[in-house]
Amino acid sequence: MIERYTRPQMGRIWSEENKYQTWLQVELVACEAMAHFDMIPKDAVERIKERAAFSVERIEAIEQETRHDVIAFLTNVAEYVGPDSRYIHMGMTSSDVLDTSMAIRLKQAGEMILEGCDELMAAIKERALEHKDTVMIGRSHGIHAEPITFGLKLAVWYDEMQRNRRRCENAILSVAAGMISGAVGTYANIPPEIEQYVCKKLGLTPVKASTQIVQRDRYAEFFSTLAILAATIEKIAIEIRHLQRTEVLEAEEYFAKGQKGSSAMPHKRNPVGSENMSGLARLIRSNALAAFENVALWHERDISHSSVERVIAPDSTILVDYMLHRLTRIIKNLMVYPENMKKNLNKTKGLIFSQQLLLNLVAKGVSREDAYRMVQKPAMQAWNEKEPFMDMIIREGEIGKYLSETTIKEIFDVNYHLKYVDTIFANVFGETSH
Repeated sequence: MIERYTRPQMGRIWSEENKYQTWLQVELVACEAMAHFDMIPKDAVERIKERAAFSVERIEAIEQETRHDVIAFLTNVAEYVGPDSRYIHMGMTSSDVLDTSMAIRLKQAGEMILEGCDELMAAIKERALEHKDTVMIGRSHGIHAEPITFGLKLAVWYDEMQRNRRRCENAILSVAAGMISGAVGTYANIPPEIEQYVCKKLGLTPVKASTQIVQRDRYAEFFSTLAILAATIEKIAIEIRHLQRTEVLEAEEYFAKGQKGSSAMPHKRNPVGSENMSGLARLIRSNALAAFENVALWHERDISHSSVERVIAPDSTILVDYMLHRLTRIIKNLMVYPENMKKNLNKTKGLIFSQQLLLNLVAKGVSREDAYRMVQKPAMQAWNEKEPFMDMIIREGEIGKYLSETTIKEIFDVNYHLKYVDTIFANVFGETSH
C-alpha cells in the first residue's frame, strides 16, 4: 500500500545502487580536490573518473570475505580503475565517505519531504477557503463548547504545517553537513582544504569540528523534526476519525466505488487512511528516540549508531513521505457534511451561548460568581429536560431582571462568534484569503 502514495524517487534514494553511487561521488570529488591542491596527479584523476564504476553484486560478494562494506566497495572500484586506484580514499577514513554520503541522501530526502509539505498545505488551504464560513460546533474535552467554522479548523492545521515546514528547512541545513577529516577528525593525513572543496562541490556545509564522525545531535534534530511533523499528521488524522464517527458524521474519508469497509458488515465505511496515519506516527516517534540514543558514542566514535541509522533513515523518510501524500489525498477528497454540522450545532438547544449570557450579566454589574450561578442553573435544567435554553431563560425570569428579551435573543446569534474569522484567515493565509 505504501507504494501507491510514496514517490518512487524517495525509495531510490535509499537503494543500494544510490548508496554506492553517492559513496563513489564523494570519493571522486575528493580525488578532484586532491589534484586541485597538487596532492595527486591531475591526469590520474581524469583516468579515475573515466573508469570508476562498481557492481552491487560484486561488492556484496567481497564483503562476505572482508566483513567491511567500505573496503569491499573500494576493492570493487579498484577492479575497474586499475593502478590509479591507489589515489582513491587517500588519507580518508570510512566515515568520511559514509557520513558525507549520508548527508547528501538525507538532504535529498528532506527536500522531497518539503515538497510533500507544500502539497499538503496547498490542499488544506483550498479546503479552508472553501469552508471558511461553514459553521460547526467547537469542542473541548469532546464536549460542545462554542461555534467555530470548519475552515478555522483547517486554518489551524495550515498554520501548524507552516511551522513544520520551517523546522524541516532548519533540520536539513543541520544534517547536510559533510566532513573529510581522517581517522579522528584531526586532518592529520588530509588537509582541511580538501573538506572545504568537497563539501562546496556537493552542496554541503563542512563541519567546524568532528571526531571520526559527524556529530549525531544533527541527526537527532532531523529525526525529531520528522517526528513532530508526523505528530501533526496524526493530530489531523485523529480529528478526521472523530468527525467520521457515526454519532458525529460531520466529515468523512472518501469511500470509493467498490471499496469494502468490513469482511463481516457490508454497511461499514471506516476511516482506514487516518487510522494508518495514527499508527505510522508511532514508528516515526520511536525512530526519533533511537536517533537521540545515537548521540552519545564512545570517545571519538564507536559503531553502535551505524546499524540504527541503516534502519531509521530510510524508514522515517519513506514513511513521512507516504504520510504526507496519503493525507493530502484524504484532505482533497474529504467528504464534508454542513447539514450534519448544523444539526450537531443545535443539538444542545442553545446551551453553547452560556458564556455570552454570563458576560452580559457581568457587564450589567452582576458579580461573576452570581452570574455563573444564574446561568448554570437553567443550563443544567435545559440539559436534563432537553428544552431550548433561550426559552427557559426567558421563562425563568431571574436573568430577565438584568437583560431584556431582545438582548437575550441577540445573545443567541451564532454570528457573534464568527466576527473575526476574516481576521484569523488574514493572519494565516494573508490578505488575499478574503
